[in-house]
Amino acid sequence: MKFTGTDKYVATDDLTVAVNASITLERPLLVKGEPGTGKTELARQVAESLSLPILEWNIKSTTKAQQGLYEYDAVSRLRDSQLGEEKVHDVANYIKKGKLWEAFEAESKIVLLIDEIDKADIEFPNDLLQELDRMEFHVYETGETVSAKVRPIIIITSNNEKELPDAFLRRCFFHYIRFPDHDTLRQIVDVHHPDIKPNLVTEALTQFFEIRETPGLKKKPSTSEVLDWLKLLLVEDLEPSDLKRDGKDALPKLHGALLKNEQDVHMFERLAFMARGQR
Repeated sequence: MKFTGTDKYVATDDLTVAVNASITLERPLLVKGEPGTGKTELARQVAESLSLPILEWNIKSTTKAQQGLYEYDAVSRLRDSQLGEEKVHDVANYIKKGKLWEAFEAESKIVLLIDEIDKADIEFPNDLLQELDRMEFHVYETGETVSAKVRPIIIITSNNEKELPDAFLRRCFFHYIRFPDHDTLRQIVDVHHPDIKPNLVTEALTQFFEIRETPGLKKKPSTSEVLDWLKLLLVEDLEPSDLKRDGKDALPKLHGALLKNEQDVHMFERLAFMARGQR
């Protein structure tokens, strides 16, 4: 079982090595990187490449580790007992299985994505240490122990918004997805927009990297945003010459796809004003 990438996802050599090392070691793969660099999509493409089903656990700020195991609905059980319901005698009727439970009871290997783990409380990773290490957990209400029938491939993503505990990191294989260089980004564009004019791509990517490298930019545009921008350029049927910027208009065409806050828009407007003043 070896990941070699797909025709829908450009995986660099070091990323491919990281995925396969994680599979070999049977340790979770922790993937960090800027938002929009394809961390979530990586898990989906690993599943597609290996012809495996995928379970996705999308983490929010309110998510608790226990929810990944199971949730016990004591309130419903109390209400049913007051109504004289027969099912109240079996506590299993009030147990809701979480994503980890579903992954552990799968009959064959699957991919489990734990997406954006850094959104949760700082204790969240610590609360999953033993379960991810031993591949089992105890259900106190029923007295049973749920163990993984087949160890899943676990991919965990993080936008690096907060530090993860050392004990958690020790149990993972780590990979940081660097922002793609010009050549790699061009390959990614070719995958998503195979019919785009080469000259338009050259001009657009040159301008895109100029924008990303502008000093003082609060939020650098990501891979997903440049793909959206190129899609708009195609819809508008723009030519490379249409993208040229001069002193009076430092904002790129359709800049709302690239610049996502007013501070960055105002900064480019100020640059245009300063350029006009120098003429």
